[in-house]
Amino acid sequence: MKQAKILSVTLFLAAWFATALVAGPDFHASSGATPAMPPEIQRLYSVGHYREAAAALRAALSANSKDAALHFWLGRCFYELRDYSRAIASFEQATALEKDRSEYHDWLGRASGRKAEDTNIFAAFSSLTLARRANHEFAAAVRLDPENLEAQRDYIRFLINAPGIVGGSEERAREQIQKLAIVDAVEADLARAELFATRKRFDEAHKKYQEILTGKPSRAGVYMEIAEYYRDRGDAEHMDQAAAAAAEAAPDDPRVPYYRGVALVLLNKDPLRAERYLRSYMETVADSVEAPPHASAHEWLGKLYEGQGKLDQAVARYQAALTLDPRNKSLREALKRLKK
Repeated sequence: MKQAKILSVTLFLAAWFATALVAGPDFHASSGATPAMPPEIQRLYSVGHYREAAAALRAALSANSKDAALHFWLGRCFYELRDYSRAIASFEQATALEKDRSEYHDWLGRASGRKAEDTNIFAAFSSLTLARRANHEFAAAVRLDPENLEAQRDYIRFLINAPGIVGGSEERAREQIQKLAIVDAVEADLARAELFATRKRFDEAHKKYQEILTGKPSRAGVYMEIAEYYRDRGDAEHMDQAAAAAAEAAPDDPRVPYYRGVALVLLNKDPLRAERYLRSYMETVADSVEAPPHASAHEWLGKLYEGQGKLDQAVARYQAALTLDPRNKSLREALKRLKK
């Protein structure tokens, strides 16, 4: 029975993190400004040099160990490096120094959930404890700042996906969506659509996403989240619709080419432009948990080349994607298929 419960938690975590963070990439962190890093460290972080940024942050902390923002950003670096134990320790330091800052609790929840996902079935107590802590930290983040939309969506997503043993509840998720609607109606509609999709009520999810698109919200991240839903459903026409809306809302956003490129691959049209979009995305956007991962861009280039019969290039892209995302079963299957 205990192993069954842990397996349920593990499956939930895998589902939760498949959608967490990337969705709604232009959320504001909270009603208060997120503390900035020193500019020279920010430059390292923004181009994806997370190890170098972490080293610089540790040096800064040696001179000022009570700076909560430095601990927070060090945690962000460790999170990007998938060192979740050290990310948790850094976020704990940040929350201890500034207990009332919503985004610190939200990221501590994320790191706790990631660590729980990495904890194997034989460490049952640890996995359950970490998952429950994620729930606690998300709830704290929302309580401290209801306008922190990232925290709101993290908390709702947790409630939707988590088994009851760690705090999941569809009823509570629906209640939280109602509370979110008071703060931001569009985000509440996105959360409702995600609930429908998670419960495999795809017709209702599609209807809700189309309602959101019809409303023409101003934030590009809304369209990107919808594009990801249609991407995962293999719905080329509607992904292209959402990607085009994102481009219209934010034509200079460097993440837009990813969505335009994937849409073209799904549509099986204009392969040169699709390739250019996906390559441009990887060249201009650092690999980060808050944007579509480079592994995904490599995978879609692999699908493009496979469709063109360029099997050697497809294998190279799938292998590059698998190096970045070693748990991805579909990539292993694609490589096995092409190497037969």
